[in-house]
Amino acid sequence: MLTVSNVEVMYLNCIQVLRGISLELGEGKIITILGANGAGKSTTLKAISGLLRTEEGKVTRGSINYDGHRIDNLSAETIAKLGIIQVQEGRRLFDHLSVEQNLKTGAHIRTDAGGVKRDMDMVYELFPKLKDLRNQTSGYISGGERQMLVTGRALMGNPKVLLLDEPSLGLGPLLVREIYEIVRKINQEEKTSILVVEQNARAALDIAEYGYVMENGRIVLDGSADKLKGNQDVQEFYLGLTELGQKRSYAEVKHYKRRKRWLG
Repeated sequence: MLTVSNVEVMYLNCIQVLRGISLELGEGKIITILGANGAGKSTTLKAISGLLRTEEGKVTRGSINYDGHRIDNLSAETIAKLGIIQVQEGRRLFDHLSVEQNLKTGAHIRTDAGGVKRDMDMVYELFPKLKDLRNQTSGYISGGERQMLVTGRALMGNPKVLLLDEPSLGLGPLLVREIYEIVRKINQEEKTSILVVEQNARAALDIAEYGYVMENGRIVLDGSADKLKGNQDVQEFYLGLTELGQKRSYAEVKHYKRRKRWLG
């Protein structure tokens, strides 16, 4: 359904961020990209959604294809109309608008009034809290509510592919669990394909079928979610587990050795 093939990305014609990225997202699947800050995860999403152009970035090598058509040379608006919609990191909203007005902005590319009404009802069913807050000014809602709102706004665009950038960032464990249960529900009930970028490997691997680990603009490891959960390096560096299975905080993990297979 969506394939990224040997993609390289440059900013300002001089800063190379992605170095030959390849990945696949099948129809109706959930996959994840894991990695630390600066690994190139967000840039990968922006290359797919067309948002690179807003930051003077471009795909300089490779290709991105969706349903058999090349899209890396298309505008973000055109890509959104094809059904690929990104929820950016930072939970950016129109803070002066109400919750419901923000949701309506997500449907600005649509002309099917009946479908928009149906999807508004669907968003309120997925996020009952948003229905209670629909007349509240968005600038005064909590971080968890903002994450629900930006996700709901993306759903108002009727996406076939949903790109989620760090949905758990800054949220407590209970809220993270709630957000990811809703992501799973969106995938299962709406048949939406989902690519989620995360530093929270545990949350992402619990819902994804397949994952990719990025470092310095490259994919260094990929495999099924179960395979990655069982990988010693992933356990230590991303899941905070020692060889004895004892939990350690992320801050306590000072070093980890890349296996030779990572460097291949």
